[in-house]
Order: sequence, then C-alpha cells, then structure tokens
Amino acid sequence: MIQSKVYRSSLGVIGGVATLGVRIGRKDPDLAHQLRRAAPSIALNISEGETALGGNRRARFDTAIGSAKETCACLEVAVAMGYLPEAYIDDVVNGLGGIVATLISLNRRG
Repeated sequence: MIQSKVYRSSLGVIGGVATLGVRIGRKDPDLAHQLRRAAPSIALNISEGETALGGNRRARFDTAIGSAKETCACLEVAVAMGYLPEAYIDDVVNGLGGIVATLISLNRRG
C-alpha cells in the first residue's frame, strides 16, 4: 500500500470530487464524465511516479499535475455554467492546489 502524504491527499480530494461529479452529472453528463476520468488519474499517476526513476518519475508527476489542473478546471466550469455554487468547490480546489504544489516540489528535487 502506498503511504505517501501526497497520494493519501489525492484520495481524499478524489472522494470530494466524486460527490460533486454526481451533482454535475445531473446537468451535464459529458462534463461529469471528464471529471470522473481526470480525478482518478491524479492518484494513479502519483502511484506510478513514486516508484519510477528519473525522467519517468517526472513524467508521471507532470501527468498527475495536468490531471489535477484538469479536475480543477472541470469544477470551475461547472460553477461558471451554474451547475454548482462556488462555495461547493472551495475545499476541493484548495486540496488540488496543495497536491500540485507538492508535485512541483518533488519534480524539482528530481
């Protein structure tokens, strides 16, 4: 079992995203589908990156960063479209920001 803090954080954020995805899906199934694909990719790529070396490690973490940003964008689009109030996404977006910052830091360390 993977024990890193950033991996565990990603699982917590994904749980919050799943709940929001159900609400978004009632209004926009396509956006909800994209959200459901992007969010798990965060944890899956962190998992791969933690056991990879060198350029592969950076590539997996870069993909996780991209997935986190895509997840955030899906949520922000849902707010912009009026599917959710902004307050509903604040905690998840903050969690995603923390994950991105951690992964950037890990990539800089090599």
